[in-house]
Amino acid sequence: MTEDDSAVTRTLLEEIRDNQQLQIQRQSEALELQRRQIALVERQFERSEKLQERAEQLQEKSGQLMERGRKVFMIVIPVLFVLLVYVSWLLFF
Repeated sequence: MTEDDSAVTRTLLEEIRDNQQLQIQRQSEALELQRRQIALVERQFERSEKLQERAEQLQEKSGQLMERGRKVFMIVIPVLFVLLVYVSWLLFF
């Protein structure tokens, strides 16, 4: 191997080394970006879980209110019917 070949080989090896270092740096940046994206997704997932829990609580309360409304309705309708009959009786007799 001549000195020229040696110099060319050395230059090529240095370029390969530099390119490998650049590739490692870019991979490191890509990994950091992926870590940030994963953290963001995890935060969004936690928020969606909290929202889902709140929605379930609201639905439960709504169901309870509807049940109370049905019970009150079942009591009020017969009372109103009796009062209507009584008022009709008072008007016609």
